[in-house]
Amino acid sequence: MTAQLIDGKAIAEAVRREAAVESARLQSLTGQAPTLAAVLVGEDPASQTYVGAKGRACEEAGMGSITHRLPATATQAEVESLVRALNADPAVSGILVQLPLPKGLNEQAVLDLISLNKDVDGFHPMNIGQLVMKGRTPQFIPCTPAGCIELLVRSGISIAGKDAVVVGRSNIVGVPVAALLQNADATVTTCHSRTKDLPDKVRRADIVVAAIGRPEFVRGEWLKPGCAVIDVGINRIEDSSKKSGFRLVGDVNFAEAVEVAGTITPVPGGVGPMTIAMLLTNTVRAFKLQHGIV
Repeated sequence: MTAQLIDGKAIAEAVRREAAVESARLQSLTGQAPTLAAVLVGEDPASQTYVGAKGRACEEAGMGSITHRLPATATQAEVESLVRALNADPAVSGILVQLPLPKGLNEQAVLDLISLNKDVDGFHPMNIGQLVMKGRTPQFIPCTPAGCIELLVRSGISIAGKDAVVVGRSNIVGVPVAALLQNADATVTTCHSRTKDLPDKVRRADIVVAAIGRPEFVRGEWLKPGCAVIDVGINRIEDSSKKSGFRLVGDVNFAEAVEVAGTITPVPGGVGPMTIAMLLTNTVRAFKLQHGIV
């Protein structure tokens, strides 16, 4: 069998269109646009690319976008002062601090300062805490994990009652996506570098989320036939046949997995586009929370 591909680009585009429609409605009600403020510290090329893409996505959705750039020599006090100013600015709906920050800066201290009602990345400890607690609802859900669930839901893949395995336990993806799957009534196993008999545990899963940061780590023979595979990984590997000298692969060996799984996300074009799409959704939600709009 050959798995059906989950088209992350198409689903992300649908989410972005929905955010644009809602943004237009909010502007007609208030005369203001949902606005994302990004904080970029230093000159990291990847970070500059990501922040630029997020800004363009906001503008395409008719939303506001502000980028605050600080030099790599910025002090902890300077970064924290900027975040406090953005917290107090009523024109700013959401705050995004682009990670990683330059060495010497305390990332967690900066993230903890972001107002709970503007934490559109969903990384504030209060939001994560509410996500993992039964019966609680966080203000915001981290964008990539939210995108993973959106891909499953919009592809018609039921979650309730299913066995799910999350390979990876990072605070950014593994922990929150496991919580989201459990909140959707899946039975969840979180695997990591010290998990015993990892292939056997993965093989029992109806849904596999791979977010371990190791290229082509999950093999096709590990998978249960017909399962759904969400591959969060984006890894560069050398490829002399490419002009760039490299190609992008996921955390799943796609060539093997596509012959076993029922549905699978490609890399690129799967989870990646969903992150920015869900960021737009969170920014719209932030605006509504701050203005008391349903």
